[in-house]
Parts: sequence; structure tokens; C-alpha cells
Amino acid sequence: MSLRDGGSAERLPRGIQRVGLVGRRRDEQLDAILERVVQFARARSLTLVPEANLRVGALASVEPLGERSEIDLLLTLGGDGTLLRGVRQVAPRGIPVLGVNLGRLGFLTSVRPPDLEGALDRALAGEAYLDPRFTLAGQIEYEDGTTSPTIWALNDLVLHKGGVARVVRLDLGVGEGKEREEVGRFAGDGVIIATPTGSTAYSLSAGGPIIAPTMECIVVTPISPHTMAMRPLVLPDHVLLTIRALDRYEELVVTADGQEVYPLPPGAKVKVQKGPVRVRLVRFEGQTFFDTLRRALNWAG
Repeated sequence: MSLRDGGSAERLPRGIQRVGLVGRRRDEQLDAILERVVQFARARSLTLVPEANLRVGALASVEPLGERSEIDLLLTLGGDGTLLRGVRQVAPRGIPVLGVNLGRLGFLTSVRPPDLEGALDRALAGEAYLDPRFTLAGQIEYEDGTTSPTIWALNDLVLHKGGVARVVRLDLGVGEGKEREEVGRFAGDGVIIATPTGSTAYSLSAGGPIIAPTMECIVVTPISPHTMAMRPLVLPDHVLLTIRALDRYEELVVTADGQEVYPLPPGAKVKVQKGPVRVRLVRFEGQTFFDTLRRALNWAG
């Protein structure tokens, strides 16, 4: 796939009939945008499937969005956080996600409110593209050898302190068993394991590199390392990364996309690798990674 979306990318299929809706009630623009979506759907005989908190007004009596809801497209109404929350509900089933930006940054979203109806018409006409993004799959291995269910993320998995402010000593390695090789040890506030998509999120604010989304790699970014020698690291996407705390802290947690939190008990370690899930973000002709980089982050501005 080209960095210029629409080059050799897969087109969004036509025949969209059922559209899921995800949004945050605290957004001031939400009610007005929601009303426009309802009017658009009525005019084009679309079925809307909103999450529970959006079942108001004309949507009050419709079925709520659930894990098994049959939808052809998910529309997220909010910022990047709302899109990430929506992605977590539908990505394992391969459902395309189109983000409408009601937030500040909107790095992952594709549509501004003034362009809403036009963008939806283009999507229905098949004049949109699917931008596949790979994910991370993490698992906590406990001291007794048992493991947690898979923890997956589009942006990042972060190991950090959840309680009092103090540095934590971490050990990083790649591979397993006899093939395991130590990457290094450091003390700091934690570590961010990011995808190329997540390289422009928390990882970037912690000093990590910007990675083009078409790259297949994993970014390891220490959080406030207590040494001048520790720098972010870019690893190939086929590695298995293992992280363990060298001290038996009770307050360690693993956060997935800033959405879900998992306690990390003393003696447990986290294993992270490229996940089997591909997130399919909807893009339009002319929308490119570098254009978004300049607009959203004022890169080289």
C-alpha cells in the first residue's frame, strides 16, 4: 500500500446497509452531529445501530450495538480516543471504521463535521479506501505459569506504575527459552510498546520516533528512563518481546490503548508480539499520512 491513500489500497465495498454508531455524550457537538446522521440514514434507507448511550430521540427504541451486532461499517463520533474505543468493539470481525473528528487532534479520524454527509455519500458509493493497520497482542504470564487472555491494542500497550510515583526497574528481552536474548535493563516510569499507528500517540510524547503506518515494526519507548543511555528502539514485527519488573511492586499495570487496564502482579511478566487482527480504517482519495502529520501535529511547520 502506498503512503498516499488510495494508491493500491483496497476499496471500501459497496452495499453498506447497517451502520454502527459510537460516540461520547460529553462532546458538545454530538447531538447535532447525531441528528444529521439520523437524517442522512433516513434519506438513504440505512439502519443505524448505536451503542447504548446514543439511544436517544429517534434512536431510543432501536437495538443497541453489541459484540455480535451485524453491521457493515462503524461510524465513530468523537476524537481519537472514541475511535480507539470503537475499534476495540469491531476490529476482530474486520468491520471498517470511519472516524468523524469532534475532538482536537483527530489523527486517526478521516472526516470533519462540515464534510460529514459528503463523506458518507462517497463511502456508500465505494469512493473510499481501507487503510489496514496491524495490532499488538499481549499476554500476562503469571508467576505460577498461567496466562491471561490476549490483550490487544491498535496504538500501544504500556507497562507503568498505577500507584505512588517512583521509578520501576524493568528487564526487556526478545525470544523465548534458549532463544531468548536480553535487550537491556533500565529504571524509569515504565515502557511503551507501540505499533506504527501508535508511534504518533503516547510514544511520540515520550520521545519515540514517528513511524509511517505502512511499516511493519514495533516501537519500544522507555518512559522517563533514569539514564542518558536508554533510547527508543525499533524492532522487526516478528519478534516476541518480554518485559518483567525486577522489583516486586504491587502497583504495576498494563494499559491497552489508554482504554483498558490490567493489573500486573509481582513476579508476572508481559509478552508482546504482532497481533493477528488488522484494523481497517476508512480513508478518502487525497488523504495521506504526511498531510495528516502536518495538519494534526504541525510537523515541520
